[in-house]
Amino acid sequence: MTRIKVFSNIMKSNEDMVLKNRQIFNAHQIPVINMMSSPGSGKTSILEKTIKKLCPKINIAVLEGDLQTDRDARRIAKYGVQVAQINTDGACHLDANMVNRALSAFDFSKIDLFFIENVGNLVCPAGFDLGENYRVNLVSIPEGDDKVIKYPVIFRKCDVLLINKIDLLPYISFNLERLKSEALNIRPDMKILEISCLTDEGIQDWYKWLEGIVAKKGI
Repeated sequence: MTRIKVFSNIMKSNEDMVLKNRQIFNAHQIPVINMMSSPGSGKTSILEKTIKKLCPKINIAVLEGDLQTDRDARRIAKYGVQVAQINTDGACHLDANMVNRALSAFDFSKIDLFFIENVGNLVCPAGFDLGENYRVNLVSIPEGDDKVIKYPVIFRKCDVLLINKIDLLPYISFNLERLKSEALNIRPDMKILEISCLTDEGIQDWYKWLEGIVAKKGI
């Protein structure tokens, strides 16, 4: 009984802060993307590619989540965009309170698109709304084709599934069609994009989707 009560209180606190975060984002008409995946799937690399391609036409900012280091934030900072780092000190996910405390680091009047790169984990981030408009999940070919069926919750809440490192398909036993079928079975309206950060295969479709959500906001 005690555990249930504590967990309930934590989630209530998170939901209260979600509303505050959303008010800030909506006031500036900024699409916010929560990027989630297991470690090493390529979230930061995709963000680097995206910034190089879309800036300065679209002003991008990034909030990085990591357990300990600021390595990913330093990678993003090299491109001259607004970036801040949250270190969770062992927590396996970001929550809305952490995000809210970091928002003062950004000038939202100069942002068109805001990314939150969550802590690498396929379990914990799924349960915590951050105030985002969209959830983007990554899987990469080396991880294996069973991630959707093994971790269904995070994919059930996924708007876009990026399947990264498809350049490795000839070298790794990976059933691409089964993974896509299982993903759509969990969420039929999920958008699935097959990409390679290394070769740029398919990545133009990712850029087009981003441009589309920015345009919908009237930016």
